[in-house]
Amino acid sequence: MPKIEISIPDQTLTLRGDEGKALKRYLVSTSRNGAGEQQGSFCTPRGEHIVRAKIGADHPVDTVFVRRRPTGEIWTPELTERFPGRDWILTRILWLSGCERGRNRLREVDTMRRYIYIHGSPDSVAMGNRGRSGAYACATKTSWSFSSSCRLGPGSASPPKPRTRSCGVSPHEKSGT
Repeated sequence: MPKIEISIPDQTLTLRGDEGKALKRYLVSTSRNGAGEQQGSFCTPRGEHIVRAKIGADHPVDTVFVRRRPTGEIWTPELTERFPGRDWILTRILWLSGCERGRNRLREVDTMRRYIYIHGSPDSVAMGNRGRSGAYACATKTSWSFSSSCRLGPGSASPPKPRTRSCGVSPHEKSGT
């Protein structure tokens, strides 16, 4: 199964095949607050993750979501003009869950309880720089294209080793990988 690798310094998401070969690379936008795992920090979490839930597969491109629920709106530039401060979550949501106890899982560092997603954003939002409030944003077409490649991770309390997980997500701070 494909694996998602996110480089925080490079602001990229790489979809890797079973052998680790890069299949596709996309620009993303991570938190303006940098990397970190603490509840309430609005930082981008690091470490091994799984996709705990996929949301939006049965909705059209540019569907607007608030709190993981469709609002009934389809994003347009005019909608952005009407709601200029809105944090747009569009098309697809991959809700992440940390796999490393004490680092990104459980208690005050739990990625899932922090509601950290990989999600679509309007095409007008610049990718390739930090500017989010903790989540990983990517262009709507990007979220559409790779979300179907990812399967949900295991639902057990003790996830398997990273190499055996379906669509593991591994954000890191090392540049160039």
